[in-house]
Amino acid sequence: METLSLKQAIKTSALEIGFDLVGVAPAGPFPEQHYFEQWLARGYAGEMTYLLHGCEKRLDLRLVLPEVKSVVVCGLSYATDFPYSISRKDPGRGWISRYAWGQDYHQVLLRKLQRLLERIQQLVGAKIAAKMYVDTGPILERVLAKYAGLGWWGKNTSLLNPRFGSWFFLGEILLDLELPADEPMSDRCGTCRRCIDACPTGALVAPYVLDARRCIAYLTIESRSAIPLELRPLLQNHIFGCDICQEVCPWNRKPQISSVNEFQPRDGFFNPDLAEFTQMVLRKFIGSFKGSPLRRSKQVGLLRNVAVAMGNSAELRFFPWLEMLTKHEDELVKEHACWAIETLQKVCQS
Repeated sequence: METLSLKQAIKTSALEIGFDLVGVAPAGPFPEQHYFEQWLARGYAGEMTYLLHGCEKRLDLRLVLPEVKSVVVCGLSYATDFPYSISRKDPGRGWISRYAWGQDYHQVLLRKLQRLLERIQQLVGAKIAAKMYVDTGPILERVLAKYAGLGWWGKNTSLLNPRFGSWFFLGEILLDLELPADEPMSDRCGTCRRCIDACPTGALVAPYVLDARRCIAYLTIESRSAIPLELRPLLQNHIFGCDICQEVCPWNRKPQISSVNEFQPRDGFFNPDLAEFTQMVLRKFIGSFKGSPLRRSKQVGLLRNVAVAMGNSAELRFFPWLEMLTKHEDELVKEHACWAIETLQKVCQS
């Protein structure tokens, strides 16, 4: 099959399987690879040392798949018809990032990518060298997605698409097939800086530059350490991730809603009451969080985050819960609970 026809057949198959976006990127090199090296050198990755390990692979796809010639990049929307966090003003209720409301996206996308790879092998009619990744592989996903024509890099460092905003997951198939690459989209952010101005912690230190060490998503998910004292009040009611820089983006004003049932919120995951969520974490962590992205923070991380949110709530009803957390076996949980109690006591005295 002629390469252009094969490319079109692959894209048609991806849409039939259920992907919302699909494009083809070359195997590199790309100018953004140097930006990644600079970002790491500045220490902006914080505790995410896994980004340093295998860095050379992220800079050269041939070290991941020696035969690679093209990359098929797919996007799957997870936008759900639920309010944004910036419209929810109850400090006694926590916020979980939209992407984590439902089933773990890795498995959802991998199943679809596997079906697509099988379809590609059928189209080619021969065995091909290939590798699939969803978020966890040593590749620069957003760079590949940009050069596959799926969107442009927003100033909040998310990939933006005119139809889906930034509410979509990415998955890739590295192939030893020489396919014509798609054209990258031009940057459509213009002079807008709403994401930069809206970030509570100032994590967007410049347009297109994120200092993860100040990012609420990093602090509540990736970091295993104590949250810096000066940043705790700025976390507000966030207990897993943050959506603010995406929610204020004009391109996310009216995104196309996802039809994937697995991404609908689980019971108790949308803007949960902090006390009820704490009870769920303590008593039903293994059962309630099975197959959920929230497991990445582990029980200790979630309790740490909940304690900070309770301290920021100014709601005295959380005193008994925080007193209980001060007796937790983990020192990290104890310390954050003690901080929260002291914070609430200041509310009583004011």
